[in-house]
Amino acid sequence: MADELTWRDMEVGNIVTEPGSASFRRTGDWRSQRPVLDKEKCNKCGLCWLYCPEPAFKLLEDGYYEPDLFYCKGCGICAEVCTREAITMTEEEEK
Repeated sequence: MADELTWRDMEVGNIVTEPGSASFRRTGDWRSQRPVLDKEKCNKCGLCWLYCPEPAFKLLEDGYYEPDLFYCKGCGICAEVCTREAITMTEEEEK
């Protein structure tokens, strides 16, 4: 997407005034940790999706919820609420 900006590209104090522009901002670049799903442990309950404060989980055709790393900020709430311990937080690698 040509209009896509990462947080590194934005000016200090940048205010986005266009309605609906959040979908173009790659907020996932802010995180220092990322969620990793272990499908062997997952029972597809959807608690990760339900408790995520961002729209950072996608429902896949096979019924699993996958972290959308475009938006995920690495807060770890999904790992905390997962009753099966199917989500672990791992350190983000430098790009």
